[in-house]
Amino acid sequence: MEEGNSLDSLIRQGRNFAIYRIPGEEQPRFVMQDSGPARFLYRIEDLNEQSGFIIAPFRVQAERPIVLIRCDRTEWPADRIFENESPGPDEQEEEDTSLSDRQLKRLYTKCFTAFTEPLLQGTLDKLVLSRQQTLRLPAGFSAGQAFYQACRRYTRSYVYLCHTPQTGTWLGSTPEILLSGQGGAWQTVALAGTQPLQQGELPLSWDDKNRREQQIVAAYIRKQLRSLAISFEESEPYAAHAGALSHLKSDFRFALPERNKLGDLLGLLHPTPAVCGLPKEEAYRFILRNEGYDRSYYSGFIGWLDPEGQSDLYVNLRCMHIRPERCTLYAGGGLLSSSSLEEEWQETEDKLQTMKWLLNMHAQLI
Repeated sequence: MEEGNSLDSLIRQGRNFAIYRIPGEEQPRFVMQDSGPARFLYRIEDLNEQSGFIIAPFRVQAERPIVLIRCDRTEWPADRIFENESPGPDEQEEEDTSLSDRQLKRLYTKCFTAFTEPLLQGTLDKLVLSRQQTLRLPAGFSAGQAFYQACRRYTRSYVYLCHTPQTGTWLGSTPEILLSGQGGAWQTVALAGTQPLQQGELPLSWDDKNRREQQIVAAYIRKQLRSLAISFEESEPYAAHAGALSHLKSDFRFALPERNKLGDLLGLLHPTPAVCGLPKEEAYRFILRNEGYDRSYYSGFIGWLDPEGQSDLYVNLRCMHIRPERCTLYAGGGLLSSSSLEEEWQETEDKLQTMKWLLNMHAQLI
């Protein structure tokens, strides 16, 4: 695919760019910064009055900032951009940290035991336990081609490919809106609870654990919106597609009289209990101490921010960090006191398949 190869060329040049496809649209949108470094921000609230493509980490810190790509170019690059291609900054190849399935399961089991202890004691209501898996890329892997394959397969998800020298290359297909809208019409969602599709169809029933998990997220969003005196309309929970999986989802729609304060609202919403837990601050600190690895930009948020126009920001789920020879995939799930180790492990396995399908498809095309 020529378009995919052009995206790979931009990655090799170390360009600041993003290409993304919004659910319901056929054509992807393209953003590139022609010159200079991307902008780094170190507080979510610093996004007030900012415009550009955002990739924000789960935990903002000096070595893991929010990165804003300035929009210098939105049309597809002309061929001349790729003439006399010179490589961008090299991404240092990491030590091979690939683990066997047995090792991964053992690490997850240890974390699961630690995470469920405060839930059983009642000191925390919910925790989200995630994990990573590093895999060797198939020979000749093309991130650009994988992006277009994801667009065709995951039509109901937000699909993106983003590269900056600071973040490296990230590819994802996420179902969860963090904040979207323009003018007076805005929305966010409470998305939690997971089941596989049943013969390709949405499940008709949900157990108490999944319903409770979704209710916790919805209650959190209500509280955060009310803290800013935002009046909203909330839908009843319903089952929604996400690749080969389904989730329970509630829509929140509202007006925003002060659109120059989007950073303040994002700071209240992120991280939601769908990727963190409740109570928020206690759960957040527990995850940082006990999860055993740095989530990086997984479970942060990503997308286009424009207080004067259309904004589309999504939670960065079902994603992978792509390096020269390897990639790291991420998946997680919400834990309650009633959670089962085997069920939660299988949920992460199912979620990893979203990105693994792209790797397997590429291997078959070689």
